Amino acid sequence: MLQIRRMRDCDLDQVAAIAASVFSMPWSRQGFAEALPMENACFLVASKDGEVCGYCGAYMAADEGEIINVAVDPGFQRQGIAKLLLAGLLQEGKNGGVHRFFLEVRVSNTAAICLYEKAGFQIQGIRKGFYSDNHEDAYVMNRLQEQD
Repeated sequence: MLQIRRMRDCDLDQVAAIAASVFSMPWSRQGFAEALPMENACFLVASKDGEVCGYCGAYMAADEGEIINVAVDPGFQRQGIAKLLLAGLLQEGKNGGVHRFFLEVRVSNTAAICLYEKAGFQIQGIRKGFYSDNHEDAYVMNRLQEQD
């Protein structure tokens, strides 16, 4: 059975492996370890039978949240896990008083853009050459919590 829960230190090896398998510029295990205990950070994992199959994270300050990571292990993609993770993260933000979420996404990442649009995000702008690995542009997407 799939469970969405807070990320723990014991998840970091699996989370870092997922990041390395899906991102061209992945966070390191150390990066997650440093961010996880931060007061304004919220990281969730999707766990199935004790195996981490996806994760997401955001930084929240005042009434804003910045989604920094959403990733699902390639073997578990296209099963609605990212949608559940994102919904969990949005609910955590709502519970914490967040009224607006924003994120950046590669313009070529059509699957992620579709996920975010279905969750109520809208493209607000573009950051030219945002990604340092290939200078790809990023869409800036925004979502107001009042849409719930």
